[in-house]
Amino acid sequence: MCGITGYIGYRDAFPIIINGLKRLEYRGYDSAGVVLYDGNQINLSKTKGKVSDLLKKFDSDTSKVGNLGIGHTRWATHGEPNDINSHPHTSQSGNLVLVHNGIIENYNSIKQELIGRGYSFQSDTDTEVLVNFIEEIKIQNNVKLGKAVQIALNQVVGAYAIAVFDIDKPDEIIVAKLGSPIAIGVGKDLEEFFIASDASPFIEYTRNAIYLEDGEMAIIKKRREVIVKKIDDDTNVDAKVQELQMNLGEIEKNGYEHFMLKEIHEQPRAITDTFRGRLLPEEGIIKISGLENNMKRFLNAERIIIVACGTSWHAGLVAEYIFEEFVRIPVEVEYASEFRYRNPIITERDLVIAISQSGETADTLAAIKLAKSKGAFVFGVCNVVGSSIARENDSGVYTHAGPEIGVASTKAFTTQITVLTLMALRLARAKGTMTSADYRMYLQEMERIPAKVEKVLEMDAKVEEIARKYLLSTNCLYLGRGYNFPVALEGALKLKEISYIHAEGYPAAEMKHGPIALIDDRMPVVVIATSRGHYDKVVSNIQEIKSRSGKIIAVVTEGDTVVRDIADHVIEIPDTEEALSPLLTTIPLQLLSYYIAVMRNCNVDQPRNLAKSVTVE
Repeated sequence: MCGITGYIGYRDAFPIIINGLKRLEYRGYDSAGVVLYDGNQINLSKTKGKVSDLLKKFDSDTSKVGNLGIGHTRWATHGEPNDINSHPHTSQSGNLVLVHNGIIENYNSIKQELIGRGYSFQSDTDTEVLVNFIEEIKIQNNVKLGKAVQIALNQVVGAYAIAVFDIDKPDEIIVAKLGSPIAIGVGKDLEEFFIASDASPFIEYTRNAIYLEDGEMAIIKKRREVIVKKIDDDTNVDAKVQELQMNLGEIEKNGYEHFMLKEIHEQPRAITDTFRGRLLPEEGIIKISGLENNMKRFLNAERIIIVACGTSWHAGLVAEYIFEEFVRIPVEVEYASEFRYRNPIITERDLVIAISQSGETADTLAAIKLAKSKGAFVFGVCNVVGSSIARENDSGVYTHAGPEIGVASTKAFTTQITVLTLMALRLARAKGTMTSADYRMYLQEMERIPAKVEKVLEMDAKVEEIARKYLLSTNCLYLGRGYNFPVALEGALKLKEISYIHAEGYPAAEMKHGPIALIDDRMPVVVIATSRGHYDKVVSNIQEIKSRSGKIIAVVTEGDTVVRDIADHVIEIPDTEEALSPLLTTIPLQLLSYYIAVMRNCNVDQPRNLAKSVTVE
């Protein structure tokens, strides 16, 4: 939530910060702001709305001068989205300027103390409280900015990533992190530095980055150095410079109207990249180093607990079916946000799999820390190299989906399922719960999945035609059974997220236990009715819907004739094993949601009230 950018060096900061904010706008787009400093004058502009609205406020080149600057795109927590609550925030004296991602939970008690000392506040934000708190500490203790930041952060409760500078020291920016991500791009010969919530804003300037760990701060000095310290005890940290793996093309639209559509169509490549070097069907081998190095942990586990949020939670549900069938280990799938608060029973014999696209999901991070404190081994599945979850886990695996900019996850879902399926197959072979013949069959079929996804994507125009008929719907049901029940949940979530149509996913058999009361001739019902699994049961469910005049959109296996005669619309997918079918059945549901949202003139990549990376509770 919220995106931070910053620059200090020899270039004009304005275009770097603005372009960075555009790339981070998936993190928050309620409001945006930029401050530039040329050594003499601060130029601050901020506004409710998007980065494009911010650009309109810079109406002259003179307001864009400065080699030091920080910017922010906001997802509102404290205070409604408006010009005053937008970041950056300045201290009462105007000497300190700060941007902040996160929540300061004890801000109100600090605010009351500062009011008692003569401070007044213009905004409703916890961020304005923080910048004034830092200034008060700096004045009262007669210390430099870095020390004041350290003292202040040791007294606040909550999560944060901040960037702050003092106009009296135009060659220095302080950044700090606890629970929210921050990256420092290191320019050639230390002549310039870049700051951002992730590396995408500075990828064309440098491929070298430092990722702060929780509880660390950095003092960035132009043309000199980066000093990383522990916030709690002031000890210096040996900061590791990492080489970035992404490239500029991955974070551009490349001719697609929206990032979401681009990412839907990237899924064949993303799935291939996820199993490249890991899936060797001719040799009958699956190689995942994080799994191989901890094989005994998995094989000796009495229970697997999967923790995740949103789309990643749905991927975890698919994994539950796969692990229990293939590996015969009991699996529980938990919402990370609930898991951390209900005092769960966890033992050293449990193995926890944490799933997150961004690797920064606050609730999932908290669930990991809880599980580790109870002695469980934690294995992470995430997409972003160097992310907080990747560093916090005991071991893990990357999905290699490439950057996902659209807020509604698409390729993250299919690549998570891909890597979890590979893990289950490898464990099944090691445990002896799958025959050699079945094992090789699944490996060969996994290799064919990307081509089959390509074939589903060829249905793009047909799905668009179906979408046109239902763009004015106000409700929708999604039904699936077995492996495709989680896909029904995911399809409903996609429609809700980007088109703002109320939708619910159900196990098809549960329809009779309540939701059937909603069905009439205005209710579209999306049913996943592939030929493998519980086909006859699903056909019966479709008959029940049809007898009540419901409008049926069915996802079926190629060549199906039974459902075709009943349903109003049919979308065919290639045949595959039931356990692998979610990799195909989810594609038309993504496209359906996308086209309905486009036709409703919704902001597909930046749906209202949502942000890509949920780094606050």
